[in-house]
Amino acid sequence: MLDRVLQILAPALDRPDPVLVDANLGLGGHAEALLAAHPSLHLIGIDRDPTAIERSAARLAPYSARITLVKAVSDELPAVLARAGRPRVDAALFDLGVSSPQLDEAERGFAYSYEAPLDMRMDPGQELTAERVVNTYSERDLTRILRHYGEERFAPRVASLITKERAREPITSTRRLAEIVRAAIPAATRRTGGNPAKRTFQALRIEVNGELAALERALPAALDALTLGGRVVVLAYHSLEDRLTKRVLAARVTEGGPPGLPVPRPEDLPRFRLVTRGAELPGEEEVARNPRAASARLRAAERIREPVDED
Repeated sequence: MLDRVLQILAPALDRPDPVLVDANLGLGGHAEALLAAHPSLHLIGIDRDPTAIERSAARLAPYSARITLVKAVSDELPAVLARAGRPRVDAALFDLGVSSPQLDEAERGFAYSYEAPLDMRMDPGQELTAERVVNTYSERDLTRILRHYGEERFAPRVASLITKERAREPITSTRRLAEIVRAAIPAATRRTGGNPAKRTFQALRIEVNGELAALERALPAALDALTLGGRVVVLAYHSLEDRLTKRVLAARVTEGGPPGLPVPRPEDLPRFRLVTRGAELPGEEEVARNPRAASARLRAAERIREPVDED
């Protein structure tokens, strides 16, 4: 949804020396397009994956004087902006989820379609891996993770079989885990809905990388950092991310204060407005060109008032 991202962010970046924070830099595709479209833009790119930082730095080399790339988790955004000397920004972009290279490079262990070690770390330097989760979490915790993060109907069955199988031999590969999940899912259910391991792998990835917890802290921080007229765009790829985004944005566009006041107090007026009506979906042409875009959901908001104590 690159064109739509550019369209929504353009009004916020059409000002002298604008600053944008890309909280999930990935391969730098959005960053490159935004830098090309706005010749005075300074972009601060954040990613926890050192490979993403390295590849983006090469891709964005023509704009090196206008970029600051930082290896960090998105919820470190306030500290990153402070260190960059840019506590306020004119736009923020969240392109959530796992990147294509992380999925396509088998050794990263994100995909159930490859034989690989059970890893799933976006930051290879962190300690927690999917293998550790699968082999050390209690059956109760596995059930909770699969149900909450994977929205897996058969979470208890999957967790139960995982704990039985790991008692015989540790589960260390993506293929073996996928086979265990498949065996736990009823045959009738396996006939529809794609690979039955998809939801389990999503749940483990979110747990390993703390993705929802990071978003829950990072998105409000980005909203707080926006200047007047500044905009945020969030691209979510599964319902959990999208619901969290919807909830955070809804809280910011809702009038506060006690009910029944004839005239709202200045401090109770909403500071933001929604730029999109609901979640926008990719067009058929884009999905045909890039099937992975099919699950994308885009939401955006704009700051329309500063906090009263900053007036």
